[in-house]
Amino acid sequence: MKFWKMNGAGNDFVVLNNLEEHLSPESLPQVARTLCERHLSIGADGLMVVDAPTQGGDYKMLFFNSDGSVGEMCGNGARCICRYGYENGLAGEVQTVETTAGIVTGRRVSERLYRVRLNDPTTVKLDYPVEVDGTAYDCAYVELGNPGLPHAVIPYPGLKNADWNQLRELGRKLRWHPAFPKGANVNFYELTGEDSVYERTFERGVEDFTYACGTGTGSVVTVLTLQGKVSGQNVRVDMTGGQLIIDVEREAGRITDLYLTGPTNIVAKGEVTDEDLSLAK
Repeated sequence: MKFWKMNGAGNDFVVLNNLEEHLSPESLPQVARTLCERHLSIGADGLMVVDAPTQGGDYKMLFFNSDGSVGEMCGNGARCICRYGYENGLAGEVQTVETTAGIVTGRRVSERLYRVRLNDPTTVKLDYPVEVDGTAYDCAYVELGNPGLPHAVIPYPGLKNADWNQLRELGRKLRWHPAFPKGANVNFYELTGEDSVYERTFERGVEDFTYACGTGTGSVVTVLTLQGKVSGQNVRVDMTGGQLIIDVEREAGRITDLYLTGPTNIVAKGEVTDEDLSLAK
């Protein structure tokens, strides 16, 4: 079974082409859990599977978190899968990718830089405070696409110098908070300058902080744009794995288009020989 290992700003993925591999849908969660385990296999934040389109797109992207759960969409993954699609002749420099949350369009900017139009914000609650252990936190809530990918957006002063063990525990409690029936990706942020943001995301399905979260950056900038705290144009979001750029178009107080631009990296290409996958085929 052939694979690519890719990352987008440190958010890393194993990519399989099911147009060639013909893995059963039932096997994919276990394949994800096995291959994404960092100590026992290739290791990644998620598994992306290219499959045949069913809605008129160039191809379909199936996304699985490292715990085997289905992810509605992944912004960094979408950029990587667009590069994979381009370099494997599945699509041209502009392409249409089918995701669980809806159609995503991508564009090749340069060899490593890709830009994708994220799923539209379908739910935006700018004032959605939550309480954890007796402390109230300012919070906004955003869902991208349909079914919506849930994101909590929380300002956190001094984020760069935060105690990561304490923040991880807070992120875990917020991720499972009853205010978020689907669970939520928890995006902590602080404004660091004009149209400049620092962000850390505790991702559901990974159950820890990841180096970057594309849909998380889009959700944060959606909130900050609607609150008038950033312009919405060329907003730079720094994360552990690098910098992502978000551009927002809006009309009559709502977001009409949300774009994510950032780097891709092909880390490795090879053959999966993991013997623990024998039961998953």
